[in-house]
Amino acid sequence: MVTVGQQPDSLVPVTAETVAELARADEHSAHNYDPLPVVIASGSGAWVRAIDGVDYLDVLAGYSALNFGHAHPELVATAREQIGRLTLTSRAFQHDRYAAFCADVARLCGKDAVLPMNTGAEAVETALKLSRKWGYDVKGVPDGRAEIITCAGNFHGRTIGIVGFSTDPDARGGFGPFPPGFPSVEYGSLDALAAAITENTVAVLVEPIQGEAGVLVPPDGYLAGVRRLCDEHRILLVADEIQSGLGRTGDTFACEHEDVVPDIYILGKALGGGILPVSAVVADRHVMDVIHPGEHGSTFGGNPLACVVGSAVVRLLETGEYQRRSRELGAYLHELLGQLPPDRVAEVRGRGLWAGVELAPGQPSARVICERLLARRVLAKDAHEGTIRIAPPLVISRDDLTWAVERLADALAG
Repeated sequence: MVTVGQQPDSLVPVTAETVAELARADEHSAHNYDPLPVVIASGSGAWVRAIDGVDYLDVLAGYSALNFGHAHPELVATAREQIGRLTLTSRAFQHDRYAAFCADVARLCGKDAVLPMNTGAEAVETALKLSRKWGYDVKGVPDGRAEIITCAGNFHGRTIGIVGFSTDPDARGGFGPFPPGFPSVEYGSLDALAAAITENTVAVLVEPIQGEAGVLVPPDGYLAGVRRLCDEHRILLVADEIQSGLGRTGDTFACEHEDVVPDIYILGKALGGGILPVSAVVADRHVMDVIHPGEHGSTFGGNPLACVVGSAVVRLLETGEYQRRSRELGAYLHELLGQLPPDRVAEVRGRGLWAGVELAPGQPSARVICERLLARRVLAKDAHEGTIRIAPPLVISRDDLTWAVERLADALAG
């Protein structure tokens, strides 16, 4: 039983060394982040070490980019070997790691073809372009009229195109005008989605679980209902599995929990093994082949280093070990979190090793609780004002999960 009021091992103060390094970074960097006052120097597995020698348990895992932990030995060895051979050719030339990467990712997704990119936002933009092109070339939507339905509360990236259909005022404010063609509907509502479909709708873009919104899990049957509506209206289902995919929720993809197969997968974050940005759009040929040479590309997308690391990630996932760990340890994590006092925690949401801990009314902000966790040597992140995100590496131990939730219980006590 997790109880509030346990004494932590010891509270860790912010050292002068940390303050000085943060000030040095602040002097010459853009102020687009407000990080917690810690400076990390190294990491292994689920743990990191700061410049002042203090060890912290990482329960954020780079928003799922570190599903396999910090410095996974197989991934690091793969990257090191490739760095000494070949790292970049541009897509003007083929390299000897490209074919294997595309085949590996296609096999993992059960699809025909892969379009590699770098960041998650690039992959989302790629999927949007692919969907529009399919709508014009295959479905026959009049030029310039294609619509892609999005969901309120979404987070798909930070580009002008993407923040244009965000409902977060912090993401949108000051960056308009935005491209048209992206109507937004209530997340989890099939009625709202059905009402928004028109003859010009070419795709529905959805996160199987909304991470940035606070780890929101849609109602049972929602994803299957979206699939059904897409089939009925000849619309592409585009699943943004950048955070939710690659083992995070207990299956390879979060869509699998409802036996749903999207027309397009968007992958990122964990695909790079926590080593470098790797993303991909994956679809069958009847969708992917609407893109022709010169219509889309990336100098770094599908580079040799990215390809070997991505293939190594696929090999790890094909063992099933990490999905199993997420299922089993996720059940344990949610059991522990469910024991937190209801006067401190209003709700715990999530699936697998992914949880959103929504604070009860009257509690301090999630940022304050994360600062208290930092003092207790646990690294977590707030989602907006009232939710703490917990998404540890899938290599975390059961004992470390227990320890983290005990620290959380203590942080909630004040």
